Amino acid sequence: MSRADLVRAYLKAIEDRGDSLAFFADDAVQEEFPNALVPTGARRTLADLRAASARGQGVLTSETYEIVNLVEAGDLVACEVLWRGVLAVPIRSLKPGDVMKARFAVFFEFAGDKIRRQRNYDCFEPF
Repeated sequence: MSRADLVRAYLKAIEDRGDSLAFFADDAVQEEFPNALVPTGARRTLADLRAASARGQGVLTSETYEIVNLVEAGDLVACEVLWRGVLAVPIRSLKPGDVMKARFAVFFEFAGDKIRRQRNYDCFEPF
């Protein structure tokens, strides 16, 4: 499976509420750069991602990842994504059932067939 295919499968696993963390190497690091939800950004290890995943389960009833552009070059995959999440809880001006939308640029660095680094640049529509 190509690394581009692994990214597609990873995003599908998130949508399906599957084991998306199985795509990460044990020493993986995910960086989320400052955005409307996380104004100071975040740097997460695999253990941090597990904890965040468990906390976030009740925030959304569903989410989708529409890949707009995807480029694979060696161990790197760059992906532009249109994300939509249906809220289970209120967030600022949005209420449960509303759809939160964002465009993401996500860069994945692989070690073999595992994600070793993930960098997210998230641009949310106003909420």
